[in-house]
Amino acid sequence: MIGPSPDNPHPMAGFPQVCFIKNTVKNPQIEIGDYTYYDDPEDSENFERNVLYLYPFIGDKLMIGKFCAIAHGVKFIMNGANHKMSGLSTYPFQIFAQGWEKVMPQPGDLPFKGDTVIGNDVWLGYETMVMPGVKIGNGAIIAARSVVTKDIPAYTIAGGNPAQVIKQRFSDDKIKRLEALAWWDWSAEKITQHLERIVAGDIQALEEALE
Repeated sequence: MIGPSPDNPHPMAGFPQVCFIKNTVKNPQIEIGDYTYYDDPEDSENFERNVLYLYPFIGDKLMIGKFCAIAHGVKFIMNGANHKMSGLSTYPFQIFAQGWEKVMPQPGDLPFKGDTVIGNDVWLGYETMVMPGVKIGNGAIIAARSVVTKDIPAYTIAGGNPAQVIKQRFSDDKIKRLEALAWWDWSAEKITQHLERIVAGDIQALEEALE
């Protein structure tokens, strides 16, 4: 046995609330890595409903790495939610047309934060909200109901509204070594072979096993 197939939407027999969502997401502006799952007792396959204001004419993307755990109710706010803020009013008159389209924003008028990028082995807690353009590093943990408004470094725990770094999970040296190992890019066979070491806390043992 080398673990579940990443191509099976529901890898847990009889438990459809967990879904490997790379198999169900259709929007080309959303990229999901292998083994990343969404846990939702209502409709785990419909992860896309949690990605808000993602419009083709804006052009931004949501990119989520491999082996991420996404809890129920996690939301991603994309750049299409932004309003022009340089004027006296932020009201989007132009979207209603009928004469109001004359104040259509020009290129560059609307805030644009870029793509939203979630690394590998990231745990997003219950009802987390991720704002446009945020980058969350590999191995990060985001506490339940956090609002992530800025980048979160790799292997840190963050929480709150707005989310703040609570603590670093490992030393700088250990984080650097984990990033270099990038175990999430290994084959299923290799991951299975070294699984006990991956879930343990001894990075030296994992490095030695690879040697």
